[in-house]
Amino acid sequence: MDSLVNIAVFGIVGAAMMAALVGLLLVVSSRGSGRATPLLFGTVSVVLLIGVPSLAALDLLSGDPAAGVGRAFLAAFCVVAVIYAANVSLLPLVARRAAAARGGPLSAELRLSPAILVGGLLICALLGLVGAGLATVVS
Repeated sequence: MDSLVNIAVFGIVGAAMMAALVGLLLVVSSRGSGRATPLLFGTVSVVLLIGVPSLAALDLLSGDPAAGVGRAFLAAFCVVAVIYAANVSLLPLVARRAAAARGGPLSAELRLSPAILVGGLLICALLGLVGAGLATVVS
């Protein structure tokens, strides 16, 4: 597959899976379950944030023998960035739901700033590097 198709397919799938995971977390957390639930959802999120970009990079490396680690990194980074964008877009919903559950006002600390967005992109780069590394090792 072409790199852009890889990014679109795996990015949309990862974003949809992450949105479903956030939705499940909101439903389960409103029921007041124990401490294991956030730990389980955190673990699944990390697996998703590493697994989906790794699969995108692996598909790129297996489909094009001339593709190197750099192209695999760019594909994995873009997939993580799409998933990150989905998470950022869901942040106001989660913040409102958490504030309603607490019975307090919406926290001012959750406003997006350029520093938060740049930090998120650095984390995306790190996860893209991990994904490309895993794909390179596996291929």
